[in-house]
Amino acid sequence: MTVLTKEYLAELDNALAFLREGDDFLVVSHVQPDGDAISSTLIMNWLLTKLGKRVTMINEGNFPARLAYLENSEQIIDYSLTNPGRTYDRIVTVDCADFRRIGRVSELFEQGRDLLNIDHHPTNDGFGTVNLIRSNAAATAEILFDLIERSGIPLELNAATAVYTGLLTDTGGFRYSSTSPHVMRIASKLLETGVKGFELADHLLEKMTMPQLQVLQRGLSRLTFTEDGRVGWLYIEPSDMAETGAAPEDLEGLVNYARNIDGVECGMLFKVTAEGDVKVSLRSAGRLDVAAVAQLYGGGGHVRAAGCRVHGPLAEAMAAVVDTVRKALD
Repeated sequence: MTVLTKEYLAELDNALAFLREGDDFLVVSHVQPDGDAISSTLIMNWLLTKLGKRVTMINEGNFPARLAYLENSEQIIDYSLTNPGRTYDRIVTVDCADFRRIGRVSELFEQGRDLLNIDHHPTNDGFGTVNLIRSNAAATAEILFDLIERSGIPLELNAATAVYTGLLTDTGGFRYSSTSPHVMRIASKLLETGVKGFELADHLLEKMTMPQLQVLQRGLSRLTFTEDGRVGWLYIEPSDMAETGAAPEDLEGLVNYARNIDGVECGMLFKVTAEGDVKVSLRSAGRLDVAAVAQLYGGGGHVRAAGCRVHGPLAEAMAAVVDTVRKALD
């Protein structure tokens, strides 16, 4: 069944009209950007540049070093380190499940600004002036590929590599249930443009840094399960990050070690942030809607992958969320 419905094509056209109307754009994704967020930011930068627009890219949080191969990635400003000293009235947000995920970058939005919200999270509440949301898309990069195709602008290798990166990281190497026939058709087209899929898979999914290995060892040493074995979790503290030299991106995929154990219905990773909050990543084996659990704590995401932040000490946060998950599974 095609995803390119009449309604979706109309939404793509509305988004393109938004992009063609302005001249000066701010492109922003969510705090602590991941592969899809960074890729989508750069894809949108490429498209806007092709349309002859001025573009500023800003995110709040560390840039994942492993994505430095993406063209123009060095132009993305980290708002936690640099303030551009101006505001913007034409905004494009990519991969932000809700407005709060934009973080402090929203301080740069002028009052009465126009905002195009492009996202694939089911929990997105449509906070944009114009919204392009497809919750059954595997990644925001998938939606942006459709947008480029609709624009008629020929896809270049640098943009194709960014699209492939977003798809590869958000589908776990084309393994998750979100890997639809449409995703595979897109991947095939990207490979035809010259994208080296095997090299990207090796770099993004196979290679591991020493700090990543060391923080993995610490996390796995704390792996805990409920008595019935249906819930598993582990945690990481600031001292783990400091002593191993691990970066935030080194924790990506760590939660899956809990979820992938046979019999586990929900795996969780608890990470104590520098501010003292507890960031919770939740992964479901399929039975539990972890997005619904995350929303109880002000978070969101997908049915099988979601996240939230919990205020309070680590032990209390773990006890509360584990109890919530146990009750949701009963």
